[in-house]
Amino acid sequence: MTAVHQFVPTLAPRDAVGRHYLAVQETLRGAGYRSEIYSYEAKEEYKRLARPFASFSGATGKEPTWLLYHSSVGSPVADFVAGRDEPLIVDYHNITPAAFFARWEPAIAGALMKGRRQLAELEVRADLGIADSAFNAQELTDLGYEHTSVVPILLDVAALDATPPDPATFARLSDPKASGGADWLFVGRLAPNKAQHDIVKAFAAYRRLYDADARLHLVGGSSSHQYETALTAFVDALDLGGAVEITGGVSAGGLTAHFETADVYVVASEHEGFCVPLLEAMHHRVPIVAYAATAVPETLGDAGLLLDAKDAYTIATAVHRVVTDTALRTQLIDAGIARLREFDLAKSRRKLLDAIEPVVGAPT
Repeated sequence: MTAVHQFVPTLAPRDAVGRHYLAVQETLRGAGYRSEIYSYEAKEEYKRLARPFASFSGATGKEPTWLLYHSSVGSPVADFVAGRDEPLIVDYHNITPAAFFARWEPAIAGALMKGRRQLAELEVRADLGIADSAFNAQELTDLGYEHTSVVPILLDVAALDATPPDPATFARLSDPKASGGADWLFVGRLAPNKAQHDIVKAFAAYRRLYDADARLHLVGGSSSHQYETALTAFVDALDLGGAVEITGGVSAGGLTAHFETADVYVVASEHEGFCVPLLEAMHHRVPIVAYAATAVPETLGDAGLLLDAKDAYTIATAVHRVVTDTALRTQLIDAGIARLREFDLAKSRRKLLDAIEPVVGAPT
């Protein structure tokens, strides 16, 4: 039996890339390949789903064996696969340019620089580069990867309905709506490239111009303590402490509650390699306003209001249109539902196999 084993830096629950690894494994096994996951670390309930990467000792007998390395940050796993003899495929999930973190978290910036160096070094070993988006694929091409394929994140949209909204969170978010005011939402780790500070600026302008009772919810853990501290101070300096919620990480039910009570999903990111929460917003029928940077236009398609500029007043005015124009709001929600079908799990599984089979051969 042909084996395609995945090598990953981290396997963690409540993480879109982590769920992607498991979906890839299920897809490979379903097609008839043998497939295990080897990781630098596996967290919480996912610990039992992966083996330590250094425990991999190679193929059993004459079994054709391929390594599938997932690149998203600097990792000892990359050096490990670079030194192996088995043929290699690289699945690139994007590495944030280090410049975004240099002034905030030098150690993280160093890890990102290491990841990009490793990605470049793996080019000579890789028979194929897979990328979540055409944006990511172009980065691979620029590094010299000769053969690339675009395979979106394998996302089981149906699973988003598996966890109902947390009742306490839903009630807490719903109660203020009785007094009016729109609820803005952004989901993503607090990080300079995701530019939550620009969302706060736009939100302040929106409250001043259109809706003094509006609320902003920034959902997600933190990638930078320094950035989080500065963001919190910025919110306080604008006297928005009672209107802006910085939640930290939330449960699956808590996340559902935030999506189901949101009036608009706002993205001001400077750098995204795919942006899975856009699909989650589409699924929950939340209209989207987004700055057209990096992979965001590619993922969003026509399912949101794309902005070429992201100054505070441009975003605020766009959100006001989406919140108050019923026809536009309906149009964007309907377009989101249609767009989501392009990322149907069965379609993405087929794209993955279509990319891999010509390289590794049919399962034997």
